[in-house]
Amino acid sequence: MSNTPHELHEEFPEHAEAISVLKQVDNHFARMADKYHDLNRRIHRAETNVEPMEDLAMIELRKERGALKDQLYSLLKTSQPTS
Repeated sequence: MSNTPHELHEEFPEHAEAISVLKQVDNHFARMADKYHDLNRRIHRAETNVEPMEDLAMIELRKERGALKDQLYSLLKTSQPTS
């Protein structure tokens, strides 16, 4: 179990600029990124026992974060933002 947060810009460092741009110009991407951030924080707080949770709840949150990460990556790959 990793206690390291999985921030989007750390997960996709090659897309850091695109993440910043898309968060400003694409409302759908921004909402998904915010949801990813919220899920990530909840998981990190549970992993560090700041807000412990049941194992099954943690598994579901991790699955949801993974699916959201896949969707965000797909958008990053297909989007060509101009800066």
